[in-house]
Amino acid sequence: MDKNLHKQDRNNTFARDVMIIDTNKNINDDRQFSDDRSNDSEIVLSVEGVSKKFCRNLKRSLFYGVQDIASDLSGIRSKSNRLRPKEFWAVDDVSLQLRKGEAVGLVSKNGSGKSTLLRIIAGLIKPDLGTVAVKGRLAPLIALGAGFNPILTGRENIYANMAILGLSKKEIDERFDDVVEFAEIGEAIDAPVQTYSSGMAARLGFASAIHTEPDILLIDEVLAVGDVRFRGKCTRKLAELRQKGISFIFVSHNHDAMQIVCDQGIYLLGGRSVINGDIRSVLDRYENDLFVDRSLKSTMGILSLPEKSESESTGLDALSVFLQNSEGQKIRSLISGQTFSLIIKIKSIKDFEKVGFNVQIEALSQEGGQFIYMNSLDDRAVFDIPKGKHEISVQMPYLSLGPGTYSMRIFIRANKYYLLERIEGFQFLVEKPDNYSYSKIYQPRTWKIKNE
Repeated sequence: MDKNLHKQDRNNTFARDVMIIDTNKNINDDRQFSDDRSNDSEIVLSVEGVSKKFCRNLKRSLFYGVQDIASDLSGIRSKSNRLRPKEFWAVDDVSLQLRKGEAVGLVSKNGSGKSTLLRIIAGLIKPDLGTVAVKGRLAPLIALGAGFNPILTGRENIYANMAILGLSKKEIDERFDDVVEFAEIGEAIDAPVQTYSSGMAARLGFASAIHTEPDILLIDEVLAVGDVRFRGKCTRKLAELRQKGISFIFVSHNHDAMQIVCDQGIYLLGGRSVINGDIRSVLDRYENDLFVDRSLKSTMGILSLPEKSESESTGLDALSVFLQNSEGQKIRSLISGQTFSLIIKIKSIKDFEKVGFNVQIEALSQEGGQFIYMNSLDDRAVFDIPKGKHEISVQMPYLSLGPGTYSMRIFIRANKYYLLERIEGFQFLVEKPDNYSYSKIYQPRTWKIKNE
């Protein structure tokens, strides 16, 4: 263990009153936080300039590991920001502060350093550069249930797991019934954990960790545990813990849950912090980077379709799709609450009767599910289309969609069932207005006061 790791009261790396991991030279070991923040009693976690490198080659990794251990033992190893062959920065110069009762969300693509950063903060791995200072008891909710002994019963694992997290037997006795009730294990509590499903083991791990009531929780994708009802129960419990002053660092790909739990966010890209601040702004930037090809951004909001050959055509072809504002100008993105029209230009080489249009809009930042479904047949808008070129417009008084990136599919049918044309790949951005908050949809409103 690093010589600068200090512990009080409990001698384990998971539950501690004060921990400092310091890899920089010439820094006073007794210093808990940087000088300019040392008087801020609300800070429970300070991460300053933390970096961690790994090696992609197994043989080289083993060699570097032996080399580093030998350097540590001899006292000649010094900090270095130089990468050796086959090494890369998993976390690169990341800094953050966490205050009492605050929740910070980490967002990034897989492999961008979220879990590595959590493990560094938890003390499971040592950073190559930078400092981590933890004030209070810390509980990592990482790989729930992974530390359970499969041969022991659920009851025995609760005692073992909560003891590792820093509780005495008396404290565990007092909370045992609450843990079992929350985990919804029931009669299985005295069965070996190897007989549990993965969901049961994860629920038990989550319940054990949160009932230690630590000062800081590190949460890594744990709200994927169980069914929808249990996930809601977990979210409510986390909100309750925040009211008690417990702080979180939260990792999840469920952005709805992240907005409920967190007020601040950090976006990591390639191990580096790209943006930090308000959670909604961080998620907006992340989703735009994730779903929008910057090289194609200029084509969003306008889709021109290739001309079909006579053998490919059904007799009615789409020429283009675009968005239009209330002044009749083409626009490439929309703003929540804005008045706009969807324009579909078509070419018909013969006459058609009873033609209907179906529009389906999905959010690229969500896992499936339609946000908007519009069918002109439902709206009693059916068109007789003669031979020639035409422009179909769908006028909308205001846009209800929240900020994000969306994809649209359009189907054109004759006589309700005969498919004439299918349009795919139309994408557009929705930006937020000044008065937008954390809603999933935009609700236009007017505030008034009435004096009686």
